[in-house]
Amino acid sequence: MIRLFKVKEKQRELAENANGGVPIKKQTAGELRLHKDISELNLPPSCNMMFPNGKDDLMNFEVSIRPDEGYYLGGMFLFSFQVSPIYPHEAPKVKCKTKVYHPNIDLEGNVCLNILREDWKPVLSINTIIYGLYHLFTEPNCEDPLNHDAAAVLRDNPKMFESHVRRALTGGYVGQTFFPRCI
Repeated sequence: MIRLFKVKEKQRELAENANGGVPIKKQTAGELRLHKDISELNLPPSCNMMFPNGKDDLMNFEVSIRPDEGYYLGGMFLFSFQVSPIYPHEAPKVKCKTKVYHPNIDLEGNVCLNILREDWKPVLSINTIIYGLYHLFTEPNCEDPLNHDAAAVLRDNPKMFESHVRRALTGGYVGQTFFPRCI
């Protein structure tokens, strides 16, 4: 058993010497799992992943979604992901950086998606979350809203909801709120 520790210590020394004496940062279990999730991503063509802090910071990234159907067709929506070191035992924190008129996204960018809250399970992945976000744009859910006004309009008058979404996407006011252009 002692020899095994000596071998491991020797391997670490060799790795540090190859790096110019700089100790190699050990990856957390969350980083390892996230690396696996990212390597297995199967995104639709309308979704894109970016690393604004560089590829060395896997725990913070952005995803853009361009819905190719539904009310939000033609829009571009940017989401930031912050992944905890204890991922996958804790869901990533996801915020919408694009101001959007949507029943499941409030004006501060908070997202109402069940798998980011009570239905999160460690078997779920980043791919699952991105598909869930994409689904919010193809089929908004007025039954579990963050923006109650948008949900009420969608439920009671879908044509008016569509008009509000178009106005928000092209840059304009919906009620008292201004939405910058995101088409």
